[in-house]
Amino acid sequence: MIKSKYFFFLVLIALALTGCAKRGNITGGTLDTIPPRIKMSTPANFSTGFKDDKIRIVFDEYIKLKNINKQLIVSPPMTRPLEITPQTASRYIDIKIKDTLQPNTTYSINFGQSIEDNNEGNPYPQFKYVFSTGSYIDSLTLRGRVKDAYLKQPDSYISIMLYEANENFTDSTIYKTSPRYITNTLDSATTFQFDNLKEGKYMLIALKDENSNNRFDPRTDKIGFHREFIQIPNDTLYELELFKEDAPFRILKPSQTSGGRAVVGYEGNPKDLKLSLRNGNSELPIKISKMANRDSLVVWHKPVAADSLQLVATNADYTRSFYFRTKESKTDTLTFSGKSGNLHLREDFSITSTVPMTEIDKSKMQLINKDSVAVPFDAKYDSLDLRLRFVFEKEPLEKYRVRILPGAITDFFGRTNDSLSYNFATRNSTEYGNLRLTLENVRQFPVIVELTNDKGDVKAEAYSDAATVIDFNALEPALYTLRIIYDENRNKVWDTGSFLERRQTEQVIYFPTPIDVRANWDVDQTFSLK
Repeated sequence: MIKSKYFFFLVLIALALTGCAKRGNITGGTLDTIPPRIKMSTPANFSTGFKDDKIRIVFDEYIKLKNINKQLIVSPPMTRPLEITPQTASRYIDIKIKDTLQPNTTYSINFGQSIEDNNEGNPYPQFKYVFSTGSYIDSLTLRGRVKDAYLKQPDSYISIMLYEANENFTDSTIYKTSPRYITNTLDSATTFQFDNLKEGKYMLIALKDENSNNRFDPRTDKIGFHREFIQIPNDTLYELELFKEDAPFRILKPSQTSGGRAVVGYEGNPKDLKLSLRNGNSELPIKISKMANRDSLVVWHKPVAADSLQLVATNADYTRSFYFRTKESKTDTLTFSGKSGNLHLREDFSITSTVPMTEIDKSKMQLINKDSVAVPFDAKYDSLDLRLRFVFEKEPLEKYRVRILPGAITDFFGRTNDSLSYNFATRNSTEYGNLRLTLENVRQFPVIVELTNDKGDVKAEAYSDAATVIDFNALEPALYTLRIIYDENRNKVWDTGSFLERRQTEQVIYFPTPIDVRANWDVDQTFSLK
């Protein structure tokens, strides 16, 4: 009996020890999701009669600053930037004011999302330190949203500005001076809000401020504006559409790049531009083409014995003359390129040349199908792109060959082509999809209808003077973005706006969701523009 009790006691001890040795997973405890808190600030937030040049903000834990240069918004803007220290982990932030503060003015220092706790990176969202050099804090607000006038998604970090519409305000003010108030949409937001505003009349501006100088630079910045001055207080929700203005047209100095070829850059829209080339009192015959992916024109001329030539550029309100030096060098070799392989049913086959074509003999060209049967075609030449297009009725699942005999093409320097041959084929129509679009509540015609990919590249387009049913056949299977442009001036392109003319852009309306076009599918889509 005693032995059995002793044995039972040993078994209990063994079980207890086994339980104590049981393995487990070590955890770090509950994840910290609480942002840092402010314990105190000196001077206190929302102080009046502010005369200090240094501010200290103390937190309940160690914090760090992230992207402070992008996130920080000081309104009204200061000529000399704030000095904010330390840039390492700390329990406080010191703000050194190096500018002269305006009297009777409410200032707001918005840190955006830049203040985070040092361990988990929890942000203190939209912390603002506000003070007034006067006897009270201005408290009026203004709200709104921004969008891009042409693209579906606006840029990030859009600056929204208010300029006082007083006796000193002119059209040139936004080019030369900083605004009275400023805020920002930050990363991905499309809305904005001004706080601590003073009653008054203002010009409302939005800028994609590429130079971060709080001034409008038309060469680099997008702008959006409200046409009329606005009065604060005001509970209107404003919408600003940003666009890039066309730069004022100007020609840059030309330079010779090879024998018989000069390149001239330009800024702005070269519409209606006329170029002439002179050797002394003699005007030389020229051809004009455009350089791919560059705002430059190529002026082709016959080689001449001259030290320099004069280029004269004119349009409706512009005349400029340049002299540039010439040198002996070889003219460009005449070569051709054409795409072989598959040809999309919506595309034309084309060849491009390195030198302008001046004569095209269609009788020395032939287009045949896989059965060697001649296919009727038209040959259309685009002189700016140096591109010759073969326009014909394409059949699905067909093979084609273009033959160009010697002498069919003569270039600007009198040279002709050797034999050229290109093979290409079309795919089955079942590999494509079709889209029938029905427009409703169209405000006015004409409209430009565009289908783009997710990058905004136009993949198909149509122009309608009155039709409300538009067919896009043989589309590549994809998700398409649909947009409609009201072509106010009937020039078949989207026109941007102008701040000085107080002219907004032509209106662009997007279909709210992507349109899924699948292979061998017919899609019917109604789009109400109301």
